[in-house]
Amino acid sequence: MRSQLLTEGQLAAFQRDGFIIVPELLSAEEADLLQKVAKSDREISLDRQSRVDGEGGSVDLVVRNDVASDSVYSAIVQAEPLVSAMEALLQDEVYHYHHKMILKDPHVGGAWTWHQDYGYWYSNGCLYPDMASCMIAVDDATVENGCLQVLRGSHHMGRIEHLQRGDQTGADIERVEAALERLELVHVEIPSGAGVIFHANLLHRSDRNNSEHPRWAFICCYNTRHNNPYRESKHPRYTPLTKQSADRIAEVARRQLS
Repeated sequence: MRSQLLTEGQLAAFQRDGFIIVPELLSAEEADLLQKVAKSDREISLDRQSRVDGEGGSVDLVVRNDVASDSVYSAIVQAEPLVSAMEALLQDEVYHYHHKMILKDPHVGGAWTWHQDYGYWYSNGCLYPDMASCMIAVDDATVENGCLQVLRGSHHMGRIEHLQRGDQTGADIERVEAALERLELVHVEIPSGAGVIFHANLLHRSDRNNSEHPRWAFICCYNTRHNNPYRESKHPRYTPLTKQSADRIAEVARRQLS
């Protein structure tokens, strides 16, 4: 992982657009190691949960609320360049809210309906949308295998009402359709190891994987200290996050594979 992930221009772009793409967020070696660890991870195979998408398919995912000393996932979550980037973007100390692996296998990986992450997290006792996620491509993400789609600048709309669709929570479709007429739709096609950081109020979705290729993605979610939830939920309240050297990513991954 590079020691400096953001430029001044990216700070301004995040405020304007609600997202930024970070090329080569992980080095080629780190991206290869993450992919090897994830694809051989027995816990992922055992703990994957399916979410019906309301569009005839389902998405598999594995969610973790804790950080562990012997995990490449936790090493990424705690990596100093990523945590510092999140703090610069959100203008406060951040803590680990949770992380997850999204598993879109060839032909069977379903869609995620249009939603804002804060559409979910609002119900967890978070008063403000001062939260963000970093999605790292484990596999190359393309239109064909169901890459992330975002509506540029939609975070300025504020929180939208969300309704249940299948096992997912989707944004009010009338407002989404109005936003689609006014805002730019961006397909975030990125290679393995690249990342996209996006605001909790950014409208986003992904289509079904209709390709021959998998589309796994690792997502690190952060909340700000001042936004510590006022009540307990399935995700943690504020706990200080210890920043660690990004060099640990490769070191821990090699140990997991040995």
